Amino acid sequence: MKIARVFPRKTKATPDDDLVFFGYPRINSLLGVDEIHVSVAFTGDKAAGERLADVWYKTGIPVKIGGPAYKQPAGEFVPGLYMKKGYTITSRGCPNKCWFCNVHKAQKEFVELSIRDGWIIQDDNLLACSEAHIKAVFEMLKRQLQKPELRGLEAKLLKPWHIDLMLEVKPSQMFFAYDTPDDYEPLVEAGKLLQGAGYTLKKRKTFAYVLMGYPGDTFENAEKRCIDTLKAGFIPFAMLHMDESGFQDPTWGYFQRSWCRVAAIVASNKEFFK
Repeated sequence: MKIARVFPRKTKATPDDDLVFFGYPRINSLLGVDEIHVSVAFTGDKAAGERLADVWYKTGIPVKIGGPAYKQPAGEFVPGLYMKKGYTITSRGCPNKCWFCNVHKAQKEFVELSIRDGWIIQDDNLLACSEAHIKAVFEMLKRQLQKPELRGLEAKLLKPWHIDLMLEVKPSQMFFAYDTPDDYEPLVEAGKLLQGAGYTLKKRKTFAYVLMGYPGDTFENAEKRCIDTLKAGFIPFAMLHMDESGFQDPTWGYFQRSWCRVAAIVASNKEFFK
């Protein structure tokens, strides 16, 4: 089946083939297309996605709208369809039910998928998978020509045997998370394991998403969490809280951006990168 995909916005992960669109139809580009899928990743883009769908319906080609913003189970991962080639997802869902996260609302059960080739692992919680699945993922990564990027790593699940696998594939980046207070001690312990294996801050390979801007949060508290993240051995990557309607507090924009730019973080915190 030939599927055209329409996106409300372009991100680093958006596919870039000839059947990807960001605006309104160009009919001569749709020859032989069987379906049009409007894919919406972010809740705040739902209105824009639905406007696009209304226009694309006029092509006469069947149109479907969906994506993470609609909290729908996604099923098996198809490389290159909704994410650029190189990205891969080997499991769906997360056994945790964090108050700020929509993953468990869309994917009720944590499931392991067929492993498709790619070097950017985009699972919600890779380390929650079985040992056999994780080892199979790393075997796949050994076949890739590019160094892998590992995302969706939960610090409290990190074990020494995971470190051994990482050392074999030499990831360019690894992303953990510091979202709630009880995440911090596991982050510290994970940092010790990684630093013991040579993954120091100076190498700039270990990152941690830091949630900020949620109700009751302050700039002072958020900055402390970012500094504590550096102390644990991770470069903070600030993530601005989004509520159920897709709203993000604009007063946090500048502050959040200042904690997700590596060069700026290094320049302002040189003592951690010596």
